[in-house]
This record gives sequence, C-alpha cells and structure tokens, in this order.
Amino acid sequence: MKILKIKNKKKSFHWKKKFDNLKDKLTRAFAEMENQRRRFEKEKEDAFEYGGFAFAKESLNLLDNLERSKLSLENDEKLKNTETLKKVTEHLDVINKDILSIFKKNSIEPIKSINEKLDPNLHQAMMEIEDESKEPGTIVQEIQKGFMMKDRLLRPSLVGVSKKKLEKETNNNKKSEQNKEKQEEK
Repeated sequence: MKILKIKNKKKSFHWKKKFDNLKDKLTRAFAEMENQRRRFEKEKEDAFEYGGFAFAKESLNLLDNLERSKLSLENDEKLKNTETLKKVTEHLDVINKDILSIFKKNSIEPIKSINEKLDPNLHQAMMEIEDESKEPGTIVQEIQKGFMMKDRLLRPSLVGVSKKKLEKETNNNKKSEQNKEKQEEK
C-alpha cells in the first residue's frame, strides 16, 4: 500500500506542476495581449495626431523655394527698383503668409531663433560669427527657418551663432607664445 501512495503523490505533483506551468503561460499571454492593445492604441493616437508629419516636412520645401525665388528676383539687376518687381514680391509675400497660415491651422509653427540661446534640440549651428555685442552662443543669423509640429521637431533651424573675438585672438597669442618658447629651447 505504501508504494501506491507514493506513486499517487508523484502523479498529483506532476499534474500540479503542469497546471502551474499552463497558468503561468496563460497569464503571460493575457499580459502580452494587453501590452499589444496599448501599443496599437498609442500608434492609432500618434497616427491621428501626426499623420501629416511626412507631408508637412515635405511642404517646407515649398516655403524655402518661395523665399529663394523672392531673393533671386530682388537681386536681379534688371528688375531692381521696378514696379513689376514690387508687384511680384507682394504676391509672393501673400502666398508665403497663406502657407504659414495653413501651417498654423495644422499646429505647425516656426521656431524662434534670432537673439535666442542655441538649443541643440531646435537649432543646428552652421557657423560662428564674431559679435562683441552678443553673449557667446546667441543666435545672430538664421540660414534656414526650422519648424515644430505640435511637440515634434519637423526640422531644426540652421543658424549662425555669436562668438567673442577675444577667444580667437587669445588662442592665436597663446600659440605664438608656445612657438616662440619652442624655438628658444632649440
């Protein structure tokens, strides 16, 4: 009799282990399904919020080309100071304002850059410009306007950043002194 009881205990232990294993798998499957549901919900919200992100990013080229066209016409020697140029630039300005208005209605805003401190999350420094009147790291020139769509960066502003003239002169003076010292040692 003792032998049979031991075998039954082993069988019940085996079934309990299988039951616990299946219970664990089922719990994990439900958790995975819930995580998947949350991910899909987030993706759906993002698609609704930012569905036009790629279109908006591509549309910025229209604005850039419009600005380039205006500058090109204004710099044309034959057209300078003509009534035709004034009319054309007025029309280009109206189109530019309309595009910016459409962007604003769709939560696309230009990034403020001039006289702001350089923010690597919003600006991309393309050059340094010596400017004694500004604190170093202040944006003094905007090469290309950047834009945000709600809280996402469509494209960074390409900017020129101020630097002090003294830094360059100080570095050059230090290098000159170091070179003189090396030559004197020889």
